[in-house]
Amino acid sequence: MSAGGGNQMISVVPDELKFQFELEKQSFCDLKVVNNTEHHVAFKVKTTSPKKYFVRPNTGVIQAWDSCVIRVTLQAQREYPPDMQCKDKFLLQSTTVPPNTDVDDLPQDTFTKEGGRALEECKLRVVYMTPGLAQGNSEDEALRSSMHGLDTNSNQAFQRLKDERDAAVRQTQHLQQELDILKRRRFRKGDPGFSFTFAILVGLIGLMVGFLLNLSLSSPSTE
Repeated sequence: MSAGGGNQMISVVPDELKFQFELEKQSFCDLKVVNNTEHHVAFKVKTTSPKKYFVRPNTGVIQAWDSCVIRVTLQAQREYPPDMQCKDKFLLQSTTVPPNTDVDDLPQDTFTKEGGRALEECKLRVVYMTPGLAQGNSEDEALRSSMHGLDTNSNQAFQRLKDERDAAVRQTQHLQQELDILKRRRFRKGDPGFSFTFAILVGLIGLMVGFLLNLSLSSPSTE
């Protein structure tokens, strides 16, 4: 039986045991075992290196459609394995049992194929990972998150600058309309205050045009 497949008595997640390997330190990995049947299922965990690992529970009974979490602890090691490669293997055996069966009541031959018993097996390999590798992955994630934040801030600054420029354009158009009205009044009749008002409007329009030019020059490229 392979981990996580369909139409199986149980499924196991993840499909391999990954341990953060550090000298003189314990490390653990959790396995979630799910009963995919309407029957009670008993399981047992075996390993090729029983002295290196502590498995709890290593035997149990899962009710119909229920699940169980198995914690596998790697004992503290005094030396690194060659090339950080691990040849250890785990085997999870499972079989159906009568309802309300307690783990202490399981017969000794529960996990044997004698007598035509349906026994499924799930093989799991072991992978050692160095803390430096895991930290490097975390730093990469942090860098990507930071870059995303910078992009967001840049887009917000550009949008704010664009809104200010649009407002300045509208104000300039309004002043231009007022200037046109004053020009028409001047042709119709003499206006003593026109010269002074006209000079102020021309000055304002000049300031607005200069502001627009500055905004255009300082606007970030959208390409």
